[in-house]
Amino acid sequence: MVRNASVKDVAAAAGVSLGTVSNVLNRPDRVSPDTRERVQRAMTELGFVRNESARQLRAGTSRTLAYVMLDASNPFFTDVAAGIDVAAEAADLSLMLFNSRNSSDREHSHLALLEQQRVQGVLVTPVDPDSAALDELAQRGTPVVVVDRTRADQSFCSVAVDDVLGGRLAIEHLLDRGHVRVAFVGGPATLGQVRDRRQGARAAWKAAGLPREDLVEIATTGLDVAQGREAGQRLAGMTAKRRPTAAFCANDLVALGLLQQVIGAGQHVPDDLAIVGYDDIEFAAAAAVPLTSVRQPRQELGRTAAELVLDEATNPAHDHRQVLFTPELVARASTLG
Repeated sequence: MVRNASVKDVAAAAGVSLGTVSNVLNRPDRVSPDTRERVQRAMTELGFVRNESARQLRAGTSRTLAYVMLDASNPFFTDVAAGIDVAAEAADLSLMLFNSRNSSDREHSHLALLEQQRVQGVLVTPVDPDSAALDELAQRGTPVVVVDRTRADQSFCSVAVDDVLGGRLAIEHLLDRGHVRVAFVGGPATLGQVRDRRQGARAAWKAAGLPREDLVEIATTGLDVAQGREAGQRLAGMTAKRRPTAAFCANDLVALGLLQQVIGAGQHVPDDLAIVGYDDIEFAAAAAVPLTSVRQPRQELGRTAAELVLDEATNPAHDHRQVLFTPELVARASTLG
């Protein structure tokens, strides 16, 4: 077997021209059945593998979408990617996944690579949705859709969830359960979702007419399980008079870490501390104490974003759209007992 057989090798083995081999690959209807069979047999014997990347670059674009996610360790983003993949497969496209790890430098590096690869469209959950790097990428002709974020302007398509409403739903649920000292746990505040969820929490608290100081805000440096455990330690260190009876966490990973810490300290959820998370990832319902959470339509976010970027890539009359989904509170044992 000839390694890395070329089109020239195939043409020589089949006794045909380079143009005939090209037609077999790209326009097989133009080649007689006998010749087509001879060329295909030569490809098989030589172990010929088509250089799809080179063909796509010659055409000016690839049959590929790309998603630059914020944090691959968070199941929320992998669920979003699953929705993108469904839409990509339906359009006969492949999907490339990249992880920025919440780093602007990594994100910009990924975007530069994807532009070189001539991908058909880029979906990105950006560190900063108003980043100039996104504007520059779009201005040079790559369709871009912002996922799980909104921009200050409407220069891109975006797909997100109404996180202000989600924050209100979480606090209103805890108020309905009789809690009048609640912690909001999450950060950093540079993340738009954290700001919006906190804003919704504050608005619900103010509407209830409760003292502002009884909505205790515990800032974290990230949105992971370890930060939730640390927040649990900080709550445990408060005096009984000051300590909240419930916590609303900015995402499920923080809530699960807090849940672990509370149970590990020999306390009970929700009797000693009621907990609400956000995202409703699969692990929320499967936790030791099933977690009440604000549900986002994760796969629907991804599928819709992919459909928008494909429309921009193929439809000359495309108009940018900003799609905002409505969250839903799913009550479970972590608040209901």
